[in-house]
Amino acid sequence: MRIEVTYLIKKNSFGNKAVAIALAIALFCCSGTIIRAEEGNPEKETLQEELQLYAQAAVLMDADSGRVLYGKNEDAVLPMASTTKIMTCILALEYGDPEQIAEVSAYAAGMPKVKLYVRQGEKFRLRDLLYSLMLESHNDSAVVVAEAVGGSVEKFAAMMNQKARDIGCFDTYFITPNGLDATVNETGKTHATTAADLAKIMAYCVTDSPKKEEFLEITRTLSYDFTDADGSRSFHCNNHNVFLGMMQEALSGKTGFTNNAGYCYVGAIKSEDRIFTVALLACGWPNNRSYKWSDMKKLAAYGMEHYHYQDIYEEKTFADIPVRGGIAGEAGTPWDRAYVGVTMEKGVKSLSYLLSEEDQIEVKTRVETVLDAPVAAGEKVGEVSYYLNGELVKRYDLLAEKAVEEQSFLWILQYIVNLAIFF
Repeated sequence: MRIEVTYLIKKNSFGNKAVAIALAIALFCCSGTIIRAEEGNPEKETLQEELQLYAQAAVLMDADSGRVLYGKNEDAVLPMASTTKIMTCILALEYGDPEQIAEVSAYAAGMPKVKLYVRQGEKFRLRDLLYSLMLESHNDSAVVVAEAVGGSVEKFAAMMNQKARDIGCFDTYFITPNGLDATVNETGKTHATTAADLAKIMAYCVTDSPKKEEFLEITRTLSYDFTDADGSRSFHCNNHNVFLGMMQEALSGKTGFTNNAGYCYVGAIKSEDRIFTVALLACGWPNNRSYKWSDMKKLAAYGMEHYHYQDIYEEKTFADIPVRGGIAGEAGTPWDRAYVGVTMEKGVKSLSYLLSEEDQIEVKTRVETVLDAPVAAGEKVGEVSYYLNGELVKRYDLLAEKAVEEQSFLWILQYIVNLAIFF
């Protein structure tokens, strides 16, 4: 459903501002009614109930916009286990050199299972360790990577937390590069995230990161062989993300498990031109390893069935705006009213958004009714705003097509002199 609203505001006019305020209140009330109708849509409620997920917290996200399309306790802060490693991997790709040689510390060698069983003093290529990290989820490899890229686990964790904030994940806190349960004694903070944040981090890895292609290449590899830097030991890794073989749309993903976190999963699927990310936290405990695959398939199917791209942009034309005290062109007189045309900001031709049939689109247009000279070419004179279910998703500026100079005292005097000479 689409709603069009246009309202005009006269510059420096109290009366029109009062009207605008009244209109805004009316729009807010109407918008609230629309949102309440959406929330009470019985078909949408039924669809969400039918999913019956095992996970204690889950999110289906549009990777392009970051919009949560389906959520279950999506803001609950929970441990994330080895899904942590998607952040470790993307940071190593962005800030490390895949060919750099990383030396194993005693701390890294002492990590618990699951592990590559690296030995203190051994050296590895960073690239090889990333395959170990993402395919087999080796905890010792994660620490070697963190120390090589960040200098220490603590410094690398600081990088992880800064990247999370940069992405817009403010309910996530990293302590370890491998996802092992951890708590900072001084603050009481735990290694944890939310389903919404985790889905957003995966979306960054597969759509926005400058190293997204390298990330996808690693996480989609089914098996990988390598040696240490000296060539004295050989290693083989198999990809444990079995979801890659469950759906042809599967794009990437990472499993995770600790006794505290339970089974976790974060993944991405690509269907046509759509990319969805899914995050599942606390999705069962032994012996319920397969619960995460059941939830993943349900959420993937839900997204592909109900959400499709639609172009919500509409070409608009606007009446010229009178310019008070402006010069009406080269042949204009002091008594002629000057006008300026209105145009949308350059480059706007379409606005595609992932929508379901239940989504509500509202377009609000604000245009000045009168301007005071001088007016600069490209000066903002209004805006067109697109709202999805009451939330602003895009705003475009309306601009003056040309400059309009002011009728200054000197200009009027010159006009009178020219008129006297003519007669």
